[in-house]
Amino acid sequence: MPDSRFYESLGPASLSELAALTGGRLASEGEGERPIHGVGALASADRQSVTFLSDRRYLRQLAATSAAACFVGESDAKSCPATCAAVIVPLPQAAYAMAAERFHRPRAHEAGSPAVHPTARLEEGVIVCAGVVIGAGAMVGRGTRLSPGVVIGPGVAIGRDGEVGANASIAFALIGDRVRICAGALIGEPGFGATAGPKGLIDIPQLGRVIIQDGVTVGAGACIDRGALEDTVIGENTKIDNLVQIAHNVIVGRNCVLAAHTGVSGSVTIGDGVQLGGRVGIADHITIGAGARLAAAAGTMRDVPAGETWGGMPARPIRRWMRETALLARLADRPRKGEGQP
Repeated sequence: MPDSRFYESLGPASLSELAALTGGRLASEGEGERPIHGVGALASADRQSVTFLSDRRYLRQLAATSAAACFVGESDAKSCPATCAAVIVPLPQAAYAMAAERFHRPRAHEAGSPAVHPTARLEEGVIVCAGVVIGAGAMVGRGTRLSPGVVIGPGVAIGRDGEVGANASIAFALIGDRVRICAGALIGEPGFGATAGPKGLIDIPQLGRVIIQDGVTVGAGACIDRGALEDTVIGENTKIDNLVQIAHNVIVGRNCVLAAHTGVSGSVTIGDGVQLGGRVGIADHITIGAGARLAAAAGTMRDVPAGETWGGMPARPIRRWMRETALLARLADRPRKGEGQP
């Protein structure tokens, strides 16, 4: 279930109500009065949640799910375990998105409240500059400096001896000690999630968090999206350059370096000690092994083994990429038949 510090629960709904909301029907009408309290992923949903299946590659997860109900297509209804009621819909992921909006609302700044909300807790020695806004229930640790124009969302926790640069925005996040966030960084904005709905594309509510561990640096203008349901995590002592984009559900290990203009797609896992050169791009659901290095502008579309150095587009082991580049250069320089003759 989403973290109650960041998301307001809108109360339960029956399966019949959810079926009507999403344009679906129950595989077993006797399940209509079953109460549902929220949404969850297949692997982590509890007995009060509804989940969805839109990709048959995850049938094993469906068979093992603890969810009370699942939005499925007609052909997958019989794959639901006995404890999980099937709600048959034409577009399972769109139905999930509609249910998520029904159950969970992101907490927002309260209109008309003071700049520093009365329920916010600031330890002794916090420096609050002009124009800072701090939401309800937020916590800031001793010795942390909040520069002019910083916005801290409801429920956010920031540790001790940190620094947040001018006009940075932090929401849906738990941040450790000695974290430096430079000017204009955006942390906790919704990840990029959309799916086909009955009348066109619809947004998928993003209900996770951002976890930033101790000693991390986040550069100016960098964006770190909150998770869709799980967390986006930045490991201890990792250094992120200016204008880096980290998408939802990404896991970055400890002591990593991400140079400027790097883009990391959703659900990527990056091991400890990884080094990413400027303008590296990583496709979704990729794993970068511990200690691996990606050369500047590498376009990474498959897993990179631990300790290896890759480059190019698409990225491959760097010695191979350099040999291929040199060979192409020699071929390009080779005169064509008839060239240079009178």
